[in-house]
Amino acid sequence: MNTLSNVKTHGGQPDLHNARLGIIPEAVSSKTGVSVGYVHAPDKKWYVLRATYGRADQAADFLINDGNYVYIAKRYTRKTVNGKQKKVLESLIPNLLFAYITPEKSEQLVKHTPALTYLTYYYDHFKKNADDKNPPLTVPSREMENFIYATCSQSEHLLLVNKSQVHYRGGEMVRVTDGLFKGVEGRVARVAGQQRVIVSLSRIGLVSTAYIPTAFLTVISE
Repeated sequence: MNTLSNVKTHGGQPDLHNARLGIIPEAVSSKTGVSVGYVHAPDKKWYVLRATYGRADQAADFLINDGNYVYIAKRYTRKTVNGKQKKVLESLIPNLLFAYITPEKSEQLVKHTPALTYLTYYYDHFKKNADDKNPPLTVPSREMENFIYATCSQSEHLLLVNKSQVHYRGGEMVRVTDGLFKGVEGRVARVAGQQRVIVSLSRIGLVSTAYIPTAFLTVISE
């Protein structure tokens, strides 16, 4: 596999044991094998970064080798290659990567690193800073961690959806209590004719899990 994997694997399959215990999987560079663990730090934020021309994996490798925690949401898709069906790992949100770094580090990487001229901020167009400009978008830690729990399985049934594709049922917040998506929190909805849990990622979009049976859901307070 020549793409970034954020979950250590055994026999080519994701090892979800840590994720099910509520532990964020390590970020691993596909080029050097360097790994970086996720550790809460009061001076760091989850920055959303954009890499042009499909170079998100390349940027992630650079950041990880530099000692930074990076996450790219991926899922397996089925494609026909040379007349045969194959499972291929692709980015769930094309060209975007999430880096847990300080504001100073983000400026260094985006604006002062010649090797990353293709890397830019993903800006928050709903806010203005003191200079009347849109600031870089950051995602709250709890929301980002929930997004990672929802996507680190790399399930081929994960979907990036828009509001028109989602039909909410009651709107209660729920937690998945069993199965592949155990620990994920979101809202129950029907997507593509199935009951799923919808996870929201600030200013970016909605992610749908695979089918979740009612027995695996418990209502929680927001």
